Amino acid sequence: MTTPSNDVPTSARPRVLSLGGPSLVIEFGGGRFAVDPTFDRAGEYPIGSRVLTKTADARLQPGDLGRIDAVLLSHDQHPDNLDGGGRAYLRKAALVVTTPLAASRLDAACRGLEPWESVVIGGVTVTAVPARHGPEGTEAATGPVTGFVLEAVDSPTVYVSGDNASLDLVADIAERFPAIELAVLFAGAARTPLVDGFLTLTSAEAAEAARILGRPRVLPAHTEGWAHFTEDTDAFVSAFAAAGLGDLLLDSTPGTRVSL
Repeated sequence: MTTPSNDVPTSARPRVLSLGGPSLVIEFGGGRFAVDPTFDRAGEYPIGSRVLTKTADARLQPGDLGRIDAVLLSHDQHPDNLDGGGRAYLRKAALVVTTPLAASRLDAACRGLEPWESVVIGGVTVTAVPARHGPEGTEAATGPVTGFVLEAVDSPTVYVSGDNASLDLVADIAERFPAIELAVLFAGAARTPLVDGFLTLTSAEAAEAARILGRPRVLPAHTEGWAHFTEDTDAFVSAFAAAGLGDLLLDSTPGTRVSL
């Protein structure tokens, strides 16, 4: 079991502010990182021939975030991970780390990373890690997505899954990064008519992901705010309790800042 070390100074421990949906601010290694920024109101958001329905207004706005050194964007093709307000925010961001395809499409200062490629931002090494947005074979329909691992000297390692639905990829990440102490797991068991299966982890799969990763502390994300999320935060908490992993969970209430 991987547990936070009491030898890690308080200033080096990650702090995470949940904004709702997949959106976060991570304070880590002296840097501040926004993840999948979304700031729009509830309503209907067309995407191709479909409409995704946002069920709750964003709780915080760009002015509430303070200084951000880089945005970690899992993908740009779906409004639940990057909405209109988020796109406007990216245009003013110092750096956006994302997939190569998103980097080629966005009007922002972007660095596109292939899986396992890294960039150093201040004292933090950010590594893109693989993610698959749905069942195997649906990549052409859902598009590329990435997760991230954050590392800094004398700091716990942080994993942000992005919209990943593959436990096999979680195992690959655990093999390369055996000392993950904080995992932000996007779940919600998202579904749309486009794909026969879940686009993100179910709550039970998120609990299994925590086992695979060596039982780090876990922050639920991507579990509230959209109608195509079929499992909510309560389901996430229940699944971890049923798996005997309830003690790993951190509070993901929007507007709440938690420390590892």
